[in-house]
Amino acid sequence: FWHRMSDRLARNSVDGGRIIYLIDTGKISALKFNTFWFEPTPQGKFMLSISFSQSKYYVDSLSENTRRGLRQKARNGNFPGVAPRGYLNDTRNRTIVVNKKIAPLIVEAFEKYSYGNVRLKDISCFLATKGIITTKNKSLCLSETKKILSNSFYFGLFKWSGEVYEGRHAPIISKQLFDKVQEVLASRNHQWINANVKKVHKQYIGLLKCGECGMAITAEVQPKYYKETNRHVLYTYYHCTKKSKIVGCTQSHYVSETNLHSQLTTLIKKYTLKKTWANQMFSKLKQEESDIAKSCLDAISIKRKDLEQIDIKLKLLLDSYLDQIIDKEEFQESKFQLMSKKKTTEEQILSLKKNQGNWIEPFKNWISVASGVDQIISTQDKQQIKVLASKIFGSDLFLENKTVRGDGINAWSALGADPTGRTWVHQSAVEPPLSRFKALSIPKVFITRADSATVAE
Repeated sequence: FWHRMSDRLARNSVDGGRIIYLIDTGKISALKFNTFWFEPTPQGKFMLSISFSQSKYYVDSLSENTRRGLRQKARNGNFPGVAPRGYLNDTRNRTIVVNKKIAPLIVEAFEKYSYGNVRLKDISCFLATKGIITTKNKSLCLSETKKILSNSFYFGLFKWSGEVYEGRHAPIISKQLFDKVQEVLASRNHQWINANVKKVHKQYIGLLKCGECGMAITAEVQPKYYKETNRHVLYTYYHCTKKSKIVGCTQSHYVSETNLHSQLTTLIKKYTLKKTWANQMFSKLKQEESDIAKSCLDAISIKRKDLEQIDIKLKLLLDSYLDQIIDKEEFQESKFQLMSKKKTTEEQILSLKKNQGNWIEPFKNWISVASGVDQIISTQDKQQIKVLASKIFGSDLFLENKTVRGDGINAWSALGADPTGRTWVHQSAVEPPLSRFKALSIPKVFITRADSATVAE
C-alpha cells in the first residue's frame, strides 16, 4: 500500500486509529511514503501514530486559524459570508458593496411593508416582478421574504457566530424604517380556522381586552346555512377568554365582527386632526427646526472651546511634570480628571449632533397619521384600522357589554376631547422644555381641552 504522504492518509483520530487497527490485524502489511518506509513493527506503528497526530494537529490548527480570521474580519466590520440580496461581494477588495440595481427594490419592499396594509405574499410577488427570484426561477417563499425584512444587515448591523457586529458596508435603509417593519411583522396574527368553505381571518385578535376582568378578547367563527342560496356563510364573533383565576368574569355577550368594526370606526373618527391645524403645525415645526439647529450649533461651538482649553491644560500639566514641579501621583490624578472631563464634553457634543430636534420627525409622522384618520376609515381596510387603533389606544382598548371603549394615549388624548371645546393654541415655541444635553421627546401638542389644560407632552 503506497501513499504520497502520511498526513494525506488520515487527518482525524478515527481514520488514523482504523489504519493502525488494520495493521494489527494483518490486513495492511506495508505502507510506503515519499518521506519514510513503514514496517509493521512496534517502532514503525509508533512513528506512524506520530505522523497521524501531526496531521491531526495541522487540521485542527488550520480550522482554528480560519475561524480566528473570520472572527477578526467580523470585528473589522466586514461580513465574512455571502452578501444578502441588495449587496455584492467585492472579491478584489474583499468587501461588500451596494448592488445599485437591486438595493432600491429592497428599500421599496421595506417601505411598502412598513405601512401595514400589504402581506408577505404581496412583497414576494412585487420582488418577483422586479426579477428577484430563486435559482429555480420561482417567487421567494414567505419565510425567505420574512428573512429579508428581518435582516439587520440592511441598516448596518450583522450577526456572525451568535454575536452582533457593526458593519462597514453602506446601509440602504434607516433603523427607524427597520423598526417599523418589525412592528408590523410582530403585529400580524396568523390565526386561521379550517373550514370547508374558505379560511376566515380573525381581524381584531390581539387588539382588545375585557373591560371587566382584563383578559384578552378572542374570536371564533360560526357557519350559517342559507337554504335560499344553498350556501354556508361564516361569521366571526368576539368574546372574553375568561382565563382569569382571580376575577370571575360575567361577560357572556358575543359581538359580531361587523358590529365591532362599526364601533371602532366611530370611536377612531373622534381622533381626527383638522387639515388646517395640521398645516399650521407643519409650518410651526419648520420654523422650530431652524431655531433648534442654530441653538445646537451655538452650544457645540461653546463645547469645542472647552475642549481646546482642556487640551491646553493637559499640555501645561505635562510640562509641569517634566519640569518636576509636581510629582507623579499628582500628575496622574490631575490628568485623569482632565481626560474624564474631555470625554464627557466629547459625548455632549456627539449627543447634541445626534439628538438635535429628534422629536420633530416623530411629531411630523404623528401629524400625518392624525390628519389622515378619515382617509384610513374610508378605505374600510380592517388591518389598517387595527394598526391605527393600536397607535391611538395602545393596550387601553376594552370590550364590555358588547360596547367598545377606550381613551387615546399620549398626543391622541387631546384629539379625543369634546370637539366644541378644542382650540388651536399658537405657542411661541414647541420644543420640549428639556435640557439640550438630554434626549428630546415629542413636544406639546397645540390642542387643549375645554378646561384649557394642556393635554399631550
